[in-house]
Amino acid sequence: MKHFVLTGFLFIFVGCSSGIHAQTRIKFGAGKTNKVITGVLKGYKDKRVFLIRVRKGQKLRTEQTNQSGNHYITVYIKSPSGEEVGDSDASCNNRREIDPTEKGDYRIEVVECQKADRWQGRFALRVSVR
Repeated sequence: MKHFVLTGFLFIFVGCSSGIHAQTRIKFGAGKTNKVITGVLKGYKDKRVFLIRVRKGQKLRTEQTNQSGNHYITVYIKSPSGEEVGDSDASCNNRREIDPTEKGDYRIEVVECQKADRWQGRFALRVSVR
C-alpha cells in the first residue's frame, strides 16, 4: 500500500515540475478572420501555448497589441510538422507571419522577451488567418 502512495506522489511531483503547459485552442467567431488572445506570464521561464487549425495556402499572422512600458513578448510558431516557422521582426520577435500555411494545427508559444527588462503580467496578441 505504501508503495502505491509513494508512486502516486512521485508522479504528481514529476508532472508538475516537467514544464508541461496547457494548450488553449484559438477559434474565430463566424465570419471573423482575427482574434486578440490574452494571457499572463509570470517570468522568463513561463510560457503560454495556443493551437490554431488552418487550411493549406492561408496566411497566419501574429502581432503583440499591448506594449506598455517594456512588457515585450517573443512568439514562436511551429508548423503541423513540428518545424519552427515564420518571418519575424528584428526586435523581440513579437510579430510572426507564415505565408502560405500548410494544413493542420500550428502551435503558438508566447514567452517573455529576454532582450527586454524582466516583467510579469498580462499580454495581448492578435492572431489573424486569411
